[in-house]
Amino acid sequence: MELLGIGSRIKHPDHGKGVVVNVSSRHYWVTFMDSGLETIDLDDEFEVLESLQDDVDTVSFSEVETSLIRILRKWSDVTSLVPLGDKWKGGTVLLKPGDPGLTEKEIPIDTFFHKIVMVRDRLRVLEQKINAHAQLSDVEKVEMQQYVTRIYGSLTTFNVLFKNKSDQFIGERSK
Repeated sequence: MELLGIGSRIKHPDHGKGVVVNVSSRHYWVTFMDSGLETIDLDDEFEVLESLQDDVDTVSFSEVETSLIRILRKWSDVTSLVPLGDKWKGGTVLLKPGDPGLTEKEIPIDTFFHKIVMVRDRLRVLEQKINAHAQLSDVEKVEMQQYVTRIYGSLTTFNVLFKNKSDQFIGERSK
């Protein structure tokens, strides 16, 4: 068995994609995109996506952080950091039911905004996958793209939250 070095990328059946951040004689410490830092046995079942050889047993936190940021930007579906408009920072979203007997729900606006940005980013990935799909005809691609565009249009209500106009949703434009 070939020992993976720090920085190697793997795909684990339970934890998904991750990067090796430390190695011992019995374990890999892997930071997974979905579940964070996990320790797995060297002989665990996983797919090696990118193997790096490294004879160093330790790595600084700064090196791990820099490496993770680079890897997450390269391999995740998040396209960029999107800032919340300054006037909304520290604010909340209040969901008030019509039934006075029910409890209101208050959500930090930055949490709500993060979810909106993730929807936007995943829609962009979906667009790319539609356009690159080998088995869809051009007509099918256009039809599916029109649905995505209409979804963007439905989400333009949330444009007020974005700091930068270039990050906002754009729906169908009137002709």
